[in-house]
Amino acid sequence: MSGTSEGPTPAADLDRSAVTDSHHTTYHRVFATAPLAMAVVAPEGRVVTANTALGELLGIDADTVVGRAAADLVDLAADPRTRHAYQEVLSGRQTRLRCTRRLKQPGGHSVWAQITVAPLSDGEPGALLSVTDISARRELQAQLRHLQMHDPVTRLPNRTLFFERLTAALEAEPYEQGGTGRIGLCYLDLDGFKAVNDTLGHRVGDRLLSAVAERLTRIADEAGYARTATPLVARLGGDEFALLVEDSTGTEQLADLAESALRALEEPFDLAGQRLSLTASIGVVERHTAGTTATGLMQAADTTLYWAKADGKGRWTLFDPERNAHRMTRQALSSTLRPAIERGEFALEYQPLVAMEDGRLNGVEALIRWHHPQFGTLTPNRFIGLAEEDGSIVQLGRWALTTACRQARRWQLDRPGEPPIFVSVNVAVRQVWDSDLVADVASTLAETGLAPHLLQLELTESAVMGSAGRPLQALQALSDMGVRIAIDDFGTGYSNLAYLSRLPVSTLKLDGSFVRGFQYEEAARDAMPNPADEVVVEAMIQLAHRLGLTVTAECVETSAQASRLRRIGCDTGQGWLYSRPVPPDRISELLGARTYAVGNP
Repeated sequence: MSGTSEGPTPAADLDRSAVTDSHHTTYHRVFATAPLAMAVVAPEGRVVTANTALGELLGIDADTVVGRAAADLVDLAADPRTRHAYQEVLSGRQTRLRCTRRLKQPGGHSVWAQITVAPLSDGEPGALLSVTDISARRELQAQLRHLQMHDPVTRLPNRTLFFERLTAALEAEPYEQGGTGRIGLCYLDLDGFKAVNDTLGHRVGDRLLSAVAERLTRIADEAGYARTATPLVARLGGDEFALLVEDSTGTEQLADLAESALRALEEPFDLAGQRLSLTASIGVVERHTAGTTATGLMQAADTTLYWAKADGKGRWTLFDPERNAHRMTRQALSSTLRPAIERGEFALEYQPLVAMEDGRLNGVEALIRWHHPQFGTLTPNRFIGLAEEDGSIVQLGRWALTTACRQARRWQLDRPGEPPIFVSVNVAVRQVWDSDLVADVASTLAETGLAPHLLQLELTESAVMGSAGRPLQALQALSDMGVRIAIDDFGTGYSNLAYLSRLPVSTLKLDGSFVRGFQYEEAARDAMPNPADEVVVEAMIQLAHRLGLTVTAECVETSAQASRLRRIGCDTGQGWLYSRPVPPDRISELLGARTYAVGNP
């Protein structure tokens, strides 16, 4: 019985053994002939067996691979992270390693390969190494990247590649590699390029851009001859180019590069029968890489390029931190102007207008101040120009007019038995064009109860002289209403004085530059006056009087100036001799004395 029961066993075992051997044979054939380069690696890292495809990919006989360290064959020990991951796969603690390597064959040819290491199946010790040739894919990727990173017109690096290089340069550790730790940039824009496109067409424009690129590349190559690195030339878009200098040696190097670029572009361009000449403007920035960002560097370069354009084009300009700080302050003020009006950050101070004949306080000029929460108290020269640019001058002027008229009326009501003083308010030209100034004045006078003759509006000479159309009509309507019209800073322009007779003007305010020529004491023999100063001022005063106008002298600072002005017939004085601009309550105190004492603070 026992023999019967054990009889079939040897035959079954033989069948299973035959099947196993057959599977092993099939596996070995598949492994050996597979197009994918493969090798079996023992746990200690030695190659147990390798197929023909692996030998062909490595450029060696597959039989010579057996017994060698797999890590050496495919460069898996090049960096600590990859070496550690490889050991983890061999020990079974990690399921897969995949990396890309450039493998050099014995003949010198290189291939890019994707290497995969994974544990053997069924828990067998060791791992399967597979290597795929991805050289064609890499070459295609490189071609696509080149297309993506270069400008099709000039074939220069484009904005994307430029910023990639710039970011890498700023993130590098220059001192460890013997660098300077500095970076420089020439940001270039062609002057008048749009006119070329508009008149000659985009084809000629593209040829011009290509010719510019060639010249910039040439001067970059020449600049790089004596140095370890050649500046990168890139087209950032439109007619904007950049020359990036890594490890720059200082502003002198960048200035030389900018000068070379300007000289190179000054030579006329011959393009398909068209001879063109152009200039360029260049913003130059050079600084330490530490603490510098790509965005910050480009903002500085863009600002400096704007300065070069504003300064007259055809030149290079170096970044100036102080000039930039002023620009940033200007931007900050511009962005907060309108909200500041609504928040009530503006106030008026008043400077007395004193009759030179008897010293009586006849009027005041309202001078606006901005109590800025960050920059302190600002005078009009810091913000009026900005307000005119963005149009907020209309809102600001309307507020100043209402506030000044209300204050003048309050002074009048506080002293009902005395002659009232008038208030003079500055008006910008844009207020005449962008608002109904006549209606604003009429409604303000009606609201405050101030008589029209107690309001004087001051406009600059350049704004009034030669006025026609709406400005002249507005001035005439205001004059007909009874409002005084004064020309401020008179004498600084090149006006036709005869035109004064046709303007509804009541007062001329002589510019302070005329009065400053009177700064001497009559008793000082060693400081004799220039007769021309007095002749010119006296002539203007006589002309004004013949036209029925009164004259106010600005910037009166000494009693000697006041005496001379009084002697030649000036009607009114304004300046620090009498008072600086002061708050309204100080004017109330001065009104008590009425006759003005020279030298009051």
